[in-house]
Amino acid sequence: MEATTDSVLQFLMPIFHWIVFLLNMVSIFIILWGAATASKDFFLNLIRSQTDQVDLALENNFIKAYLGSYVLLSLEILIVADIIESILNPTFQDIIKLALVVVIRTVISYFLHREIEESPMQQETKNRMHAK
Repeated sequence: MEATTDSVLQFLMPIFHWIVFLLNMVSIFIILWGAATASKDFFLNLIRSQTDQVDLALENNFIKAYLGSYVLLSLEILIVADIIESILNPTFQDIIKLALVVVIRTVISYFLHREIEESPMQQETKNRMHAK
């Protein structure tokens, strides 16, 4: 029984390492995609040269919320990858590292989400997000 378990684990370990690698790559892609689309929207917003500063500020707030949602999604995927990695390498040092990384990323996610939600122009941003 133990030999079968060891052979199955030896077969599955490289697959799980690839899954962790792919999750990390997906997370990087999400951040880059969000940054690219937010940058594109920002520069298009500047080119349109709106004369009304309130409209410009509202559009920039929408872009900020849009980018923040990509960052939050990317952080969640990184946490999943770290959890899988710590299951694969269950040393005490890896578990402490995972705990610290999860706490740091969770705090960042919480405050980023709170900042997006408590924005003074949040209702306008929500209306525009639902309209897109």
